[in-house]
Amino acid sequence: MRCPFCGGDETQVKDSRPTEDNTAIRRRRVCSTCGGRFTTFERVQLRELMVVKRSGRRVPFDRDKLIHSVQIAVRKRPVDPERIERMVSGIVRQLESSGEGEVTSETIGTHVMEGLKAIDDVAYVRFASVYKNFREAKDFEALLGELSGPADEALEET
Repeated sequence: MRCPFCGGDETQVKDSRPTEDNTAIRRRRVCSTCGGRFTTFERVQLRELMVVKRSGRRVPFDRDKLIHSVQIAVRKRPVDPERIERMVSGIVRQLESSGEGEVTSETIGTHVMEGLKAIDDVAYVRFASVYKNFREAKDFEALLGELSGPADEALEET
């Protein structure tokens, strides 16, 4: 592991423990060259996933890109970062344990939308508007109609 401060190759692990959600191992390290201390997180990767984009292009799955997309959707919303981490870890576990080496971007988007719908309605609408490429206000109206559900529509009619 390279030191982020001096670039040295000789670092020592001083402490190692699982994260609270048991999806990674947190290691405290110290650089023997400069004495700098830093933390790394190591995750088990069950299989190398390839994402098939809408264009047909194939790219390696990037967990950080997924987290970044979700963080944009929940920006300025009262959502605990731990919930986001658990949601993303669950999605990654589902994808890796599916047995498939390739997964479509649509499948990933569907999983994210399901997760966000359970966490925060506003984040769900934000993500859906980009994921589904909304062009007009009626696109939002249709999605909000889905969110309100049949019980709410029955109340509106009375």
